[in-house]
Amino acid sequence: MTKLNVNGKQYNIDAPGDTPLLWALRDRIGLTGTKFGCGMALCGACTVHIDGEAARSCITPISAVGTRKITTIEAVGSDAVGKAVQAAWIDLGVPQCGYCQAGQIMSATALLKHNRKPTDADIDKAMEGNICRCGTYTRIRSAIKQAAAMQGAKA
Repeated sequence: MTKLNVNGKQYNIDAPGDTPLLWALRDRIGLTGTKFGCGMALCGACTVHIDGEAARSCITPISAVGTRKITTIEAVGSDAVGKAVQAAWIDLGVPQCGYCQAGQIMSATALLKHNRKPTDADIDKAMEGNICRCGTYTRIRSAIKQAAAMQGAKA
């Protein structure tokens, strides 16, 4: 039995320790916003936060998480930064098919929690490995900049 702290709630997961966090979230807890993309941490669709850092849940075994706090797309909007990112995504119409967007939002939010005024290079580095098959990268960058500006106005 593995205990996980997900979105502020405690869960007991009855699964082997090498079970990927992605499948514990989706199949055991029922949080399906985190998507399976490649299973090899190459596409970013499965991105969640572990203690505020963006992490690929498809390759993170539940035994490696321990007592750290996991945040999924379902709860990322519970703070000001996540709300700003989600608002910018909606305002600029970022998603096309939407499949990758949970991972994109999670990576963008992690960036802005650590860097309120990211440069283009900062954005590129933080979003590296988050693939959008629809090619909405220009809108993603614009949304990150808008969310950062929204946060700057509140500082």
